[in-house]
Amino acid sequence: MGSGTRRRHRWAALLGATALAVTGGGALACPASAEPQQVDFATHCVPPPIAGIPPIDGTTTAKIAVDNATPKVGDTVTVTYTVVKPAASNPVDIALPADIMTPTGKVTLGGAQTGDFTVAGPKKNDPVPGKGAFPSFSMTGTFTVTTPGAITLSPGDYNIHTSYLLELDTPCTVTNPPAPVSETVTATDGGQTNNRAISLGTASGKPGDSVTVTGTNFTPGAAVTLAGRAGTAETADKGTATANAQGAISGTLVVSDKATTGVVAYEGSAWSDAKGAGPAAYVVIDDTPLPEGSQKVNSSVKAGTLSMTQAGDTVELAAVDYGKGGFSRGSLQTVTVKDFRGGPAGWSLTGKVTDFAGPGGVKIDAAKLGWTPVCATKTGSPSTCQPGSPGSVGSAGATLASTPNGAQTGGEFTVDARLSLNVPAFTPPGAYSGVLTLTLT
Repeated sequence: MGSGTRRRHRWAALLGATALAVTGGGALACPASAEPQQVDFATHCVPPPIAGIPPIDGTTTAKIAVDNATPKVGDTVTVTYTVVKPAASNPVDIALPADIMTPTGKVTLGGAQTGDFTVAGPKKNDPVPGKGAFPSFSMTGTFTVTTPGAITLSPGDYNIHTSYLLELDTPCTVTNPPAPVSETVTATDGGQTNNRAISLGTASGKPGDSVTVTGTNFTPGAAVTLAGRAGTAETADKGTATANAQGAISGTLVVSDKATTGVVAYEGSAWSDAKGAGPAAYVVIDDTPLPEGSQKVNSSVKAGTLSMTQAGDTVELAAVDYGKGGFSRGSLQTVTVKDFRGGPAGWSLTGKVTDFAGPGGVKIDAAKLGWTPVCATKTGSPSTCQPGSPGSVGSAGATLASTPNGAQTGGEFTVDARLSLNVPAFTPPGAYSGVLTLTLT
């Protein structure tokens, strides 16, 4: 199986590509699915000095997943870096309770676009026995696509911070960087002009620590604001940098606001998608001592996925008479879209259909299938579903429904369509079948 096929299969698994048979008696044709490629790589981990044990040279097992395997230049791709099996373990005899581990790390880009970016995870873990293995954990971050072509993603260095009795770090570095490629995205030239991108020197720090921010493709000589982010809102953390003659920036940002979860950089007096870059993931490690007799209570909201399901896999269109032809009508099996990602990106559900094959090799052209889309939004959803335009579906495809980008997106949606196949008058009698493939991105 070639690398392009593997990417399509992973894309189908992550984004929910589905094929629906439109026929007088056909069957579902579903693409195969595959998990992101799991890779092993040598890792050098340094336990906290208090543990009194030497560095650990072991093997890390990890995988990388993306929310969009076919982005355009200028798009922001959300990446999840999962350490399935860390090389390090609990270095002390003391058992660690649940939800005291905060992971951070980096993902390395290669191929058409190079560099790295930070990822961070929530303070969440199962209990770890003394000298027991650290559990699996996931970290997320984003990068902006600046170059068309195949972009590889490899797991990078990571750090396990524990907040129990003491604030301790166990940094793990890739022994022979870069680690093997776990995922590949194929970027196309979307005609967008904002190729600005930033990266951070570290993915975490204590309140008041400085983080180095570097960036590329800013306007030469421009004043650039560095700012902390909590979701889509800016925090109190602010800094400045000036782009050099090549459009590169390098500056430091003091991060004191405990609400900061990411860092952005932008030209002008306020953030704009046209002249901004980021956010790059960042975690503030709160080491404030608790008053005697008190307990800190932590919680988190875990981001989900973009997915879809359908009510059935076959559509039966009404028969037409030989010699008369006309419209063979029916309804699409209802599709339910769930967007639980919690980010600013909307989604698009598109469809394309094959020619309708019949007896003796006779075909009805794919362009003869038309639809009238409708969609509904579940009450309380941040986004609003928009139906596609009525018209031909065809082999080139058309939009069935979508939601726009926004400061906050997500929700549940139901999508339907009235289908009509325009059958020529003297089409030979028999059953005709085509496959309507729906793709959610």
